[in-house]
Amino acid sequence: MTATRTTPPETYGEPREESGWTGWIAFAGIMLLMTGLFTAIEGIVALANPNFYAVAPSGLLVTADLTVWGWVQLGLGLVAFLTGVAVLAGNAIARIVAAIIAGVSAIVHLAFIPAYPFWAIIVIVLDVIVIYALTAHGGDYRARSKTEY
Repeated sequence: MTATRTTPPETYGEPREESGWTGWIAFAGIMLLMTGLFTAIEGIVALANPNFYAVAPSGLLVTADLTVWGWVQLGLGLVAFLTGVAVLAGNAIARIVAAIIAGVSAIVHLAFIPAYPFWAIIVIVLDVIVIYALTAHGGDYRARSKTEY
């Protein structure tokens, strides 16, 4: 899906056509904000009440105390939230960091499936969409954010 509007000339002097994926980059940034917030909440819940998740620590893919798991979730959630803010600001380095954070988040939630399967699978799917949008079409959003309407 390609838009008809073109952005101003880029570095090499040629106009760059804006793709329809610029909205998906904004979506990726917003999803990072939301999943970061929800992951941080999961971490706070695990820290406040380790018995909340109805699974024995031996049932998790990674054998760790749920308190440790809570700190991992809290830290990952805060980093994802801050990275989402930077992605929405159009920061190029934030797109790289966001793709890495989304990959780590997917792996962490893969290990969390026995404790909270429905939510973990949703987060993994959203992480994959975020990674694709950021890696395949990240430059389009940066060009758009520099364009005046």
